[in-house]
Amino acid sequence: MKLLLVLASCLLLPLSAWAGDQPARPNLVFIISDDHAWTDYGFMGHPQIETPNLDEFARRSAVFTRGYVPTALCRPALATLATGLYAHQHQISGNDPALLPSMTAPAQIKLKLKAKARRGEPAEYAALREKLISHLDKHPTIARLLGGQGYLSHQSGKWWEGSYQRGGFTHGMTRGFPQPGGRHGDDGLKIGREGMTPVFDFLDHATAQQKPFFLWYAPFLPHSPHTPPDRLFQKYKRKGIASDHVARYYAMVEWFDETCGQLFDYLAAKGLARNTLVVYIGDNGWIQQPDGPGFAPRSKQSPHEGGVRQPTMFSWPGVIQPGDRGRQLCSSVDIVPTALAAAGVPVPENLPGYNLLPILKSGEPTPRRTVFGETFAHDVANLDRPEDSLLYRWAVEDQWKLLLTYDGRVGRYAQHHPRTDRRPQLYDLLADPHENANLAAEHPEVVARLAAKLQDWWPVTGRQVLTSWD
Repeated sequence: MKLLLVLASCLLLPLSAWAGDQPARPNLVFIISDDHAWTDYGFMGHPQIETPNLDEFARRSAVFTRGYVPTALCRPALATLATGLYAHQHQISGNDPALLPSMTAPAQIKLKLKAKARRGEPAEYAALREKLISHLDKHPTIARLLGGQGYLSHQSGKWWEGSYQRGGFTHGMTRGFPQPGGRHGDDGLKIGREGMTPVFDFLDHATAQQKPFFLWYAPFLPHSPHTPPDRLFQKYKRKGIASDHVARYYAMVEWFDETCGQLFDYLAAKGLARNTLVVYIGDNGWIQQPDGPGFAPRSKQSPHEGGVRQPTMFSWPGVIQPGDRGRQLCSSVDIVPTALAAAGVPVPENLPGYNLLPILKSGEPTPRRTVFGETFAHDVANLDRPEDSLLYRWAVEDQWKLLLTYDGRVGRYAQHHPRTDRRPQLYDLLADPHENANLAAEHPEVVARLAAKLQDWWPVTGRQVLTSWD
């Protein structure tokens, strides 16, 4: 009789209990900050900014402080996180198509001001917007791949590629172009700034449906407009921050951290945290101008560390070994294959990133030895040929970073890409993390080796690399 009772009780166990250390398919959460410097966290040692929720998250995560995004501009960076491809592969290399020469001056000014309503712009320019979005249709997104395996998914925050359904999400907030305000998020941009209810409602729905879920939380934070709660702005003024612009940006970072804490708390309260893989990264960097709005050089849109370096964190309680990964490298192209592998979904063979899950579980060193990146103009000169807008390529390996400059078309925002230094730029990031000393002349063999690796990674043929040593 005892044996029969034991057998009967075993039959009632969930399937995951027979798998030993193999848990049920995890829920997946991507937290993506917006215009956020790699230095601007408590756990990264910032002397004034407070991020207690992300600091606590870092303590229970595998942390790559040397994480990178290949492109320091929001739309291509987010498209990489959606597809696992580099910008030259998914072809969404900039935020907007280049302006048409035939457009009238008022129409060009309207576009330069990023007017929320796109009504009235030339039909041929609207067609270019649609063509740029359509590049996403050529590649399976992570939401679409997960949906094929029974996952529910929710988009909130930044999303440039049309409606959330077009990205393969089952639920979401963004209506998308050509709807008013649909350029980069419309209703989705309310998340975080106006509460977390849509996300919490989705989590409740997925739980009620007993479905695994994928959550894309990419709030418009700490992105401008820098309009933090006054209590946070005053807090940083009391810390002695002289510039109101800097104090507001710092307050925005803490405001974003508060929303992350709300999300962590809700996952825990609903009993979802234990079997949820949470990945954290920012889309690109930001250095606040102290004397006015806008970002400083060598941050957003640039190939320098202030633009492309982003601490990257992976947390899955009981599965991923937490800890600082020290000098190890990570790229955002590694996130999609890692998340798909965690969900038991076949990883497309064309993805260039690594599945980091085995080393995240074991604590062993990552296989990634080199990180590659590319910087394009904000406006896409040729929607079928990203090379035409190529401004920089770069590679990081060990302590070295090589940056090469190209002659691609800039268009608007040329002030952010002066390209006055035509020499190869080589930096020792461990000794000089802010890239002040160009060591290319002292180490020509390193320049040649990394330049060859860049060409093997993406063979650029149609643009001239500016290599003058004068």
